[in-house]
Amino acid sequence: MINREAVAELDRLDPLALLRDAFALPRDRIYLDGNSLGALPRAAVSRVQDTVQQQWGADLISSWNRHGWIDLPQAVGEKIAPLVGAAPGQVICADSISVNLFKLLSVVSMLRPDRSVVLSAADNFPTDLYMVQGLSGLLGEQRLRLVQVAEAEIADALNEQVAAVLLSHVNFRTGRILPMAGITAAAHAVGALTVWDLAHSAGAMPVALDDCQADFAVGCGYKFFNGGPGAPAWVYAAERHQGSVQQPLSGWMGHRAPFDFDPDYQAAAGMLQYLCGTPPILSMAALDAALDLFADIDMEALRAKSVALGTLFLELLDKTELAGQLRLLSPADPAERGSQLAFSHPEAYGLVQAWIERGVVADFREPDVLRVGFAPLYNSYGDIWEALESLRAVVATGEHMDPRWAQRQKVT
Repeated sequence: MINREAVAELDRLDPLALLRDAFALPRDRIYLDGNSLGALPRAAVSRVQDTVQQQWGADLISSWNRHGWIDLPQAVGEKIAPLVGAAPGQVICADSISVNLFKLLSVVSMLRPDRSVVLSAADNFPTDLYMVQGLSGLLGEQRLRLVQVAEAEIADALNEQVAAVLLSHVNFRTGRILPMAGITAAAHAVGALTVWDLAHSAGAMPVALDDCQADFAVGCGYKFFNGGPGAPAWVYAAERHQGSVQQPLSGWMGHRAPFDFDPDYQAAAGMLQYLCGTPPILSMAALDAALDLFADIDMEALRAKSVALGTLFLELLDKTELAGQLRLLSPADPAERGSQLAFSHPEAYGLVQAWIERGVVADFREPDVLRVGFAPLYNSYGDIWEALESLRAVVATGEHMDPRWAQRQKVT
């Protein structure tokens, strides 16, 4: 029987429970939106304070050498690498997902000059699709064009016109996990490359880029890595591709010797060429500190808790009158979904807003999707119990039907 006492026992036995204290969580909030913005690690606060007050304030420009600012993109990249199944020398922290996709799609176009199609899912995250469309407008559709199909049709759509398959490992709306190994193998069988977006999987579940023979990948620092709003992103390029072509955003930090101030660009070796402009030290320092929380974490244990949190949510939901009102969009099989659940409801926006007013933070996605994210580093089983109790109260009182929710905020 699932009751409050049983849920408390789950928290008592949770091997990851002590990590919750590493985060500055508001006492009056239950935060189930870590799949959009991770919570604040306490270590990031002290790290940023030191970076501002001592490194910038006292040591000033000497900190590029004294405190290793210049090497931070590599250092952060190497912390991310084992969390996504990458050997050293294949990940670097830089820019945003969008900018990094521009780099990788350009590289794909150069590596497969006789092919023009970038194949993606119609329900992929929009920025991924936008970057293909923008580059297609720049190069012309004869060089690069976007073809979108349903997720289930990706394998059947592969042919010798496809230069690359661009997909999110975990669908941002539904939470469905796509089979990275299988799709990558199918792409390689027709000579195509793969570009994986790991924004909704990295930091919440094991990822095996090298073992899956992935070619390229991108990810962000502000979701499950808890690096803060606008945290820099990262890019992965398999070692076998690093010396083949040069990415086109040839900024000075990607030069082989930036402080030689050579007027002619010469790309740095390895992942350094994927750098462009000066790294954002304050935000990168916060991300660097946040990643330290993963140093001794077994990603399988993290995944196990993620699955358990989602399963508990569904089990508790099924015992309430809400079960017939919220339509599950995520796969019912936990092995097929990431660290989130998505539900369809005609008043999903109002539900989310009224839920937030009661102290439970989830989010809404068009057109009618309520998303609940589970961050295993800091979410507890008690959070799930209290969240469901709060959601029942919202519906029972009709708070989600308040006319205020007819006007949506800029960020939903």
